[in-house]
Amino acid sequence: MWRRVSRLVAVAGWVIAVVALAGCATDGGETPGATSEHGQASYYHDRYQGQRTASGELYDAEALTAAHRKLPFDTRVRVTNLDNGRHVTVRINDRGPFTEGRVIDLSRRAAGRLGIIKAGTAPVRVTPLP
Repeated sequence: MWRRVSRLVAVAGWVIAVVALAGCATDGGETPGATSEHGQASYYHDRYQGQRTASGELYDAEALTAAHRKLPFDTRVRVTNLDNGRHVTVRINDRGPFTEGRVIDLSRRAAGRLGIIKAGTAPVRVTPLP
């Protein structure tokens, strides 16, 4: 009898483990366990072209780069425009944004790919990639 109970407990444990791991699955190459951020994205004004970023690089409006407050430099993130579903992968090379509610500042090229040039900002999801 105890063997049956013990076996049932073991099977139940495996079922729980499989269900828990299935909830960790990701799509689109996102890092397992990475947490996404939601907020507003904006983009750099043209006047910053050629200015030094916090990483020491020069800002290039045509590069797919961005500023984030905490993520390490050279982290790649997927930014998804929640209004239109467009997404772009950018590399973090600067610090910011320093405006309440904003989670990322994009290069002009990245903003163009997301379709936010005219509006200036858009609601986004930012997800670190491996």
